[in-house]
Amino acid sequence: MPGFSIEIMTSFILGKKVNMTQFFTKAGDVRPVTLVDVSPSVITQIKTIEKDGYNAIQIGFGSKNPKHISKPVRGQWKALPGASFRWVREFRVPDPSGFKIGDSITASVFKEGDRIRVSAVSKGKGFQGVVKRHGFHGGSRTHGQKHSEREAGSIGGGGRAGGRVAKGMRMAGRMGGARVTTRNLEVVFADAEKNMIAVSGAIPGRRDTLVEIQTR
Repeated sequence: MPGFSIEIMTSFILGKKVNMTQFFTKAGDVRPVTLVDVSPSVITQIKTIEKDGYNAIQIGFGSKNPKHISKPVRGQWKALPGASFRWVREFRVPDPSGFKIGDSITASVFKEGDRIRVSAVSKGKGFQGVVKRHGFHGGSRTHGQKHSEREAGSIGGGGRAGGRVAKGMRMAGRMGGARVTTRNLEVVFADAEKNMIAVSGAIPGRRDTLVEIQTR
């Protein structure tokens, strides 16, 4: 596809969002950070251009009851006896030759000051109106209107869209619960012993949400 490209990652890991807190720098400045539990992820599969058409590393994170893992998936993990990962994700890499199935990826792949992007599923907020969902200001109470503070107002009518609702019209509906990527965040500190990474600012998702952390 013309103009289509895949971003190649150099460092990556899976983790779980813990909570937000504050971090004091050596200069005494306070910074808001999000703590992410990055217990070691394990490489479960290596994909190559020759065999799969692209280079990628698949990693597993977390654990669940082995009886809930299907036989086909257990067959994929036959090189990893006893593997029962809760989540499996893959990341594109420029060269997979330096990786090996069964290797662990820890917080040590990141260092203070790394610029990263974080992907996760945002908090679900249910069915919401246009004021909360899209930031509409609502209508006024003047000119005989008593109940228009949070109404959407006109959606265009038949003149523009031929009597139908135009695609992409901002209206009430389900909000949240979608994959969100926040870019250009910073690693404030990475502790391989405690399996913890602190990321500057806020990241998507609730506590215990699966988080994908990666650098370009």
